[in-house]
Formats: sequence, structure tokens, C-alpha cells
Amino acid sequence: MTTPSRSSPNLIIRRAKADDARLLSELGARTFSETFAPDNSDADMTDYLSSAFSEAQQATELADPGCIFHIAEINGVAVGYALLRCGSVPASVTNDQPIELVRLYVSREYLGCRVGAGLMRVCISEASQLGYRILWLGVWEHNHRAQAFYRKWDFRVVGTHKFQFGGDAQTDLLMERPVTIRVTG
Repeated sequence: MTTPSRSSPNLIIRRAKADDARLLSELGARTFSETFAPDNSDADMTDYLSSAFSEAQQATELADPGCIFHIAEINGVAVGYALLRCGSVPASVTNDQPIELVRLYVSREYLGCRVGAGLMRVCISEASQLGYRILWLGVWEHNHRAQAFYRKWDFRVVGTHKFQFGGDAQTDLLMERPVTIRVTG
């Protein structure tokens, strides 16, 4: 495998299609595991991956009109993806037409190549086009790299909530930002 360019000039971000369930299952499980496996038990990780990232679960999410997936590809290879979802909102999130950024994952070898920035720009643009005014997310309190990325995109902490990961009740920071198109990032 060649080393990816830090600027990823061949980056294409496309809207996911119904037949992307298998791709999202594999990419989601791999990127989630790359990020969280070192800090969680094997049993909890196996259980979570088999339910949250099964092909059937991805097909269900793709069929949900409240879910919007975007897939980042470089030279035809999927290297990351993002999921926006409208739905219930925690009390600490500004309730002014909010939409959740549920997932934004990038393959480890493409971290630092602007894939995440490309996905974030598309998510903000999509949210704006759909009339949402607040973009919010939950990020694990120990995922400092992701927190720094989100702060760079003007997200601010507005609360916390518990995320039950197997036998471990983990704390997620709830972050939000206004939906405005931003040139840099």
C-alpha cells in the first residue's frame, strides 16, 4: 500500500446508497475498532461491533429517511464516512432545529489527510441545505484527538451523557455548533 498524501487530492465524498450496507459494515467496524479497541475489553468490543456494525443494521440505517450517510473515497477506496441523523435531542443541546453527527470515522492510515475535514464540510453543508441550525454530537471523554478536531470546527461542550458500552458506562461529552458554512477547517 502506498502512503497517502497528506492533502488527499483525489478525495471524493458521495452520498451512500442502499447497496453500501456491506461497505459501511466493514468500514464502520474497522474504523471503530481502530479507535476504541485499545481502551475497551475484547468481549465488549466484539458484542458492540456485531450489533452496531452488522450488515443488517447498516441496511436498516441506510433505509431510514432520518439518516444521511456520506462516504469518503480516495482513488475508489472507501477511507471514511459520516452519518447525520435527525431525532431525539438531549436537554443540554440547543433545541433550535438540531441534527446529530452520529459518526465521523476515518481509516487510521488516512488520519491527517484532510478526509475528516472534507466529511465535516459536507455534513455542515448538508445540514444547512436541509434547514437545520445546530449540529451536535457525543464524543467519548477519553477521545482527545476527536475532541481537538471538533473544537477546531467550533464545537463547544454543552453537557455530558452516559454511553453504555457492554459492561462499561462511559461518559460522552455533548458538543454543538451553529450550522454555518465555514471556508477553513
